[in-house]
Amino acid sequence: MSNYRLIHIDETDSTNRWLREAAIEGEELTVVWADYQTAGRGCGTNAWESERGQNLTFSILCHPHQIPANRQFLISMAISTAIADAIGRYAGEDISIKWPNDIYWRDRKLCGILIECTLSGQLLKDCIVGVGLNVNQQAFVSDAPNPVSLRQITGQDTDRELLLRDIVRRFDADLAALGIQTEHYYRSRLYRHEGFWPYRDAGGQFLAELVDVENDGHLLLRDEQGCLRRYAFKEVSFKL
Repeated sequence: MSNYRLIHIDETDSTNRWLREAAIEGEELTVVWADYQTAGRGCGTNAWESERGQNLTFSILCHPHQIPANRQFLISMAISTAIADAIGRYAGEDISIKWPNDIYWRDRKLCGILIECTLSGQLLKDCIVGVGLNVNQQAFVSDAPNPVSLRQITGQDTDRELLLRDIVRRFDADLAALGIQTEHYYRSRLYRHEGFWPYRDAGGQFLAELVDVENDGHLLLRDEQGCLRRYAFKEVSFKL
């Protein structure tokens, strides 16, 4: 494992923004984690509920110069598999990855990930990987439909820093060895990867089975009529 810099702060609006504006130099991984985010967010306009000092809200700055811009979904695969592996030690076999990179326990959401990358020509330059992981929170009061925490699953508190360090170690190892193994493991952990399940797109609700996630991140489904359907993020949703 390479060296990495770990910064712990009490509060910020967004750890992604904090890292983006910190002008950190060097090529090592830099991780900032906050006890509280005042404006933590998911993708788009989604907010992320997190009680102060109870969960993991953090961002990782990495420099994956070897990855082509059209393969940047590898970053999503690496961080989601690292988190699924790390929390699987606590929550058991019911952990899965809901495309593109939400971490689920059964049908409930444990973790959300937001990735922001900059390019240098045809290659990635820098990526900031933002993570919100429900760890020790015992109750959720927002209108999020299906949150769950490790505390609710296991009945015990988890050492947040030990868990964070485990995730970073696994992510760093995945970055160093990106390839077929990471892609295969990601696909094997996908949520609802067997059988027909309800989805909704612009044309309405339908039943389909998951065929694949392509290297660029597109989701491939096969509907009941045997037709393949291909979707980018936000073009289709799972019906819970």
